[in-house]
Amino acid sequence: MLNQGLRVVLLALVYALSVHASSCPPRCECSEAAQTVKCVSKDLQNIPTGIPGYTKNLFITGNQIDRIGPESFRGLENVTTLSLSNNRIFEVESHTFSSLRNLRSLDMSSNQLTLIHPEAFTVQSRVLRELNLSRALYNHSSVTDLTTALRWSTLGGLQVLDLSSNSLIYLPPRIFSHLGSLRRLQLANNSLVAIYNDTFTGLEHLEELDLTLNALKTFQEEGLRELEHLPRTQLLLGENPYTCTCGIESFATWLNGSQSRVGDMEHVVCAFPADLRNTSLLTVGELALGCHRAGEGDNLALQTSYVFLGIVLGFVGLMFLFVLYLNRKGIKKRIYDMRDACREVWEGYHYRYEIDSDPRLSQVSTSADI
Repeated sequence: MLNQGLRVVLLALVYALSVHASSCPPRCECSEAAQTVKCVSKDLQNIPTGIPGYTKNLFITGNQIDRIGPESFRGLENVTTLSLSNNRIFEVESHTFSSLRNLRSLDMSSNQLTLIHPEAFTVQSRVLRELNLSRALYNHSSVTDLTTALRWSTLGGLQVLDLSSNSLIYLPPRIFSHLGSLRRLQLANNSLVAIYNDTFTGLEHLEELDLTLNALKTFQEEGLRELEHLPRTQLLLGENPYTCTCGIESFATWLNGSQSRVGDMEHVVCAFPADLRNTSLLTVGELALGCHRAGEGDNLALQTSYVFLGIVLGFVGLMFLFVLYLNRKGIKKRIYDMRDACREVWEGYHYRYEIDSDPRLSQVSTSADI
C-alpha cells in the first residue's frame, strides 16, 4: 500500500510538472515559484501566447517584435513588471496595456518607436509608477506623438520617467503637464540646447531632474524661471558645453545662489573659451569675464565716435562758409545777373500778355511784322 501511495504521489508530481511545462510558451523560460517568465533573444516576431496567468514579472527582450496592441497582453492581469527592451518595436497602439491592471513598471528602452498612438499608455488602474523610454524614440516626429500620448494617457500616478539618450533637441511646451505625481525625470544624454517657458509646467512634486550630457551652453532668463518653478527639485546640470562669455553671467549668479540644489556642481564647468576650460561656473563672474568693463569701453568708444563726427561736420561747415566769403563778389554778380534775366523774361511775358489781351495791339503787331 505504501509503494502504491508513493507511486500515486509521484504520478501527481509528474502530471503537475508536465502541466506547468506545457503552459510555458515555446522558447520561453517560466518559473512559477518566482512568478516570472523570460523570453530573451529568441527571435520572436510577436508577443507569445499562452503566458501563464500567475506571471508577475514578464521579460520579453532582444527579439524581432515590431508592433504591440491591445491583444498582446490579454489575460495577464497579475503582471507588475514588464520589460520589452531591445525588440525593434516601432508601433504602440492605443490601449495596448489596458488589460495589465497591476502594472507598476514598464521598460520599453532601446526600441525604435515611430508611431505612438494617442492612448498608447492608458492603464486602467493608474498604478504605473515607472516608464523607461531611454533610447526608444526613433526620430524627432515621435516626440510629438509622445507628447500627445502623455497628455491623453492615464499616467497620473507615474513617478519615474526616463527619456535619456533619445537625441532630443527640444521639449514641447507642457509635455509633462499631466504627470503631476512625477518624482524623477531623466533627460540625460540628449541634445537639448535650451529650456523654454512651460517646459516643466505641472511638475510641482519633482524631486530629481537630470539634464547632464546635453548641448546646453547657458540658461537664459526663461530657462532660469523654469528652474525656479521647481524649488524642491535636485538638479543635475553637469557635463554640458557651457560657454563662459558675458551671456552666462545671469546663470553664474543663479548658480552661486542655488548651490544646494545642484547635485553635481563639480561638473558644472566652462567648456569654452579655451583659457577658461574646466573653470567652475561658481568662480566665473564679472571679474573673470570683464563684461562691465567691456561695456564701458564700448560706450566710451561710441561717445568718442560721436564727438569726432561732430568735429568733422563742424569743420566742413566752416570751410563751406569760408568759400562763400571768398567768392562773395562773384556770387553777388551771379545773383544780379540771374535777377536781370528773370526780370527780362518776366517783362517779355507781360508784354505778350498785353498784346494778346488787346485786339488792336494784336493787329498793329501783325502789320508791323508784315
